[in-house]
Amino acid sequence: MSSVIWFVSFLFGALILTYQRVSLLAASLIFGAVLLLYTLSGTGSPAWTIALWAMLVSMMLLNIDSVRIRFISRPFLRTYRRMLPSMSQTEKDALEAGTVWWDGELFTGGPDWEKLLSAAAPRLSAEEQAFLHGPCEDLCRMIDDWDITHNRADLPPSVWDYIKRKGFFAMIIPKKYGGLEFSAYAHSCVLTKLASRSGVVASTIAVPNSLGPAELLLHYGTQAQRDHYLPRLARGDEVPCFALTGPRAGSDAGAIPDTGIVCKGSYQGRETIGIRLNFTKRYITLAPIASVIGLAFRLSDPDRLLGERIDYGITCALVPRDTPGITIGRRHFPLNSPFQNGPLQGKDVFVPLDFIIGGMEMAGQGWRMLVEQLSVGRCISLPSSATGAAKAAVFASGAYARLRRQFNMPVGKFEGVAEVLARMCGHTYIMDAARSVTTGAIDGGEKPSVPAAMLKYHLTEYGRRVANDAMDIHGGKGICLGPRNYLGRSYQLVPVAITVEGANILTRSLIIFGQGAIRCHPFVLREMNAARDKDKRRGVKEFDAALFGHIGFTISNAVRSLIMALTLARFSRVPPIGPTQRFYQHINRFSASFAFATDVAMLTLGGYLKKKESLSARLGDVLSRMYLASMVLKHYENEGRHEEDLPLVEWSCRTLLYEAQEQLHMFLRNFPNRPLAALMRFFIFPRGQTYHAPADRLAHVLAEQVLRPTATRDRLTAGIYRTIEPGNPLGMLQDALERADGAEPLEKRVRVEGVKTGRVTALELPDQIRQALAAGILSEIEAATLQDHDRRVMEIVRVDDFATMEIAVQPRAEDTAMNSASPAGNTPTHQNEAASQA
Repeated sequence: MSSVIWFVSFLFGALILTYQRVSLLAASLIFGAVLLLYTLSGTGSPAWTIALWAMLVSMMLLNIDSVRIRFISRPFLRTYRRMLPSMSQTEKDALEAGTVWWDGELFTGGPDWEKLLSAAAPRLSAEEQAFLHGPCEDLCRMIDDWDITHNRADLPPSVWDYIKRKGFFAMIIPKKYGGLEFSAYAHSCVLTKLASRSGVVASTIAVPNSLGPAELLLHYGTQAQRDHYLPRLARGDEVPCFALTGPRAGSDAGAIPDTGIVCKGSYQGRETIGIRLNFTKRYITLAPIASVIGLAFRLSDPDRLLGERIDYGITCALVPRDTPGITIGRRHFPLNSPFQNGPLQGKDVFVPLDFIIGGMEMAGQGWRMLVEQLSVGRCISLPSSATGAAKAAVFASGAYARLRRQFNMPVGKFEGVAEVLARMCGHTYIMDAARSVTTGAIDGGEKPSVPAAMLKYHLTEYGRRVANDAMDIHGGKGICLGPRNYLGRSYQLVPVAITVEGANILTRSLIIFGQGAIRCHPFVLREMNAARDKDKRRGVKEFDAALFGHIGFTISNAVRSLIMALTLARFSRVPPIGPTQRFYQHINRFSASFAFATDVAMLTLGGYLKKKESLSARLGDVLSRMYLASMVLKHYENEGRHEEDLPLVEWSCRTLLYEAQEQLHMFLRNFPNRPLAALMRFFIFPRGQTYHAPADRLAHVLAEQVLRPTATRDRLTAGIYRTIEPGNPLGMLQDALERADGAEPLEKRVRVEGVKTGRVTALELPDQIRQALAAGILSEIEAATLQDHDRRVMEIVRVDDFATMEIAVQPRAEDTAMNSASPAGNTPTHQNEAASQA
């Protein structure tokens, strides 16, 4: 019996030490002390005792650096160098871009929650709030999205003038240059509000404030370049675009065929050494109206006019539009959302060397410049626009599902519709949490490159799901375009966000995990750098330290994964913060399982993992779900822990963690080494897949919160353009929703006391109201209230219709004649008078 006790003691002691990540030296000393007691007790067999002492000796030898390096690290380093995948300079620059933030904690298997929870909540300054409530609100009021997208295919001159005059293009430019110098969070809030009103306007304003000339000048430009361009960009005297994408290479900077050759030439009448540019670009937003072009090209000096170097590599320059040789092509037409976008070309365009952003010192640094700033822009522009559109869709769909009736009840009361509404709410809450918390981190000094890729991919994908769900709820109202349709253009614009700044397929399968596994892992990058170190002695010592740290890390995560999976993470240490505590514990559990699976995959597949894109994508999905769940929990804390928002938090976290579980399961199912997959499954799912998606009851709770004007609905959709005023469909929906509580009991009385008793026989509500008034079922005031509400609801559900000549781009003569000859009673009419007058 005593032997069994000792065995269990050794086993549990080893598990506890491994779980707690005790150092090898400390573990050796503790093991030695226990082994001495065991030996003195005399209860074990001699063979077993000798084996344990041999194990202790081995452990002690591993604590001696010279022994470890000679017999393990140096031989393995030779093998590791052969396994190490090749890395291009563009890949290296991408890996070194930005900073590691919360994404790095999720790779540890034991996130430090205090690091996240202690981060300051994002806040708007008084000046930023005034801008959102003033110029931003006024701009939304000026926007007629149907006029922009259908009649003009452009913003009207008054809107262009207002955007430039009020500094919408200057949010990232410092005040000393005439800009607004907004925080990343304020920048995001502006785009969120604008996107809730018009995707075209939001896209137009996003580009100059994202990756482009102003951003690059701020970080890399010479002082002369900043002094010249930034005030002009802030005032709107210059309209910028940035030309990277080409017809052959797409956005792959490493394959850019556009060239810049150093040579002698004439610029503005003077001979100088400059660059002769030849390029072809497309998909360039603002190119048709840009006055200054940011350009990426490959610079070379074949005649060695600048020195011995010939190939400089990717370089960025600013070129005025009117430079001879530049041709601005006709406009692209992105899915009926005609923001200014088009191709441009340059043939033998000669510019001075000082047109290079940052001057000759930054020649060849273009790709590094782009990826360093893209990590911030990706966190703001597309995620904010997607979030604004999703908030507007939830706001509209909740009201519409309450006001639109079928079978004598609001459609939102049907379980199928409630399920869709809940999904829309949950996805939008996740989007808003990720957007706000991550931009807050940027304002705190972080440049989170891996989270930028996560937000770009997942928030635009969630935006697509929300848009699809909103269309399902609205039915015919959503698919018939016209001035009354507040969903159609946003729905059409969704694939644009999916495509730009790195297509989503590429982002998911290559970037999120591919960059994160090396950048965020506590040991992988150290091992790679040590293996490539030209100082062999220093390299092997650094590799040894990283290797054995990595081995201990992997073993610890295997044990942590096993124990937390067996106990459902109930004993995992997290901040004691009430009803959300279990979600913190579950993230800890999946963090350990993810870190363990990542290490096994990288160790066994090596560089081959780079080619197994589906496996990499699934690991990236697990990382992303943990990150997004963490953002949800932090957002809930930032907003003040409103108890009525807990259903949103629960739905979001349960959905995300369930999806993380399923992606881990699919990773194991498809892992090529089946015995190793079985071993990993033992440590990750010893009890099977125990995590469940949200219950149906939760969907009903969430649906109820947006079917009525609740505080939760207001917080979920905060920051959109919802002012109750003529011309704002969201305001009209809100107004009708607020009146519904008073009107619905009256409508029910008409139905119960009138229709069911036979006292009211009319089929349509207006006639029913008149009969109910005559029968004394309603008073005059009640009848007037119900009639007014019905009028407002019918105004909302109404859709537009057109004569053929009104919607044809180029009406045929016979169509025009046919419409002119139609009898007055049969002529299709346009139902929106304001649009007809426009």
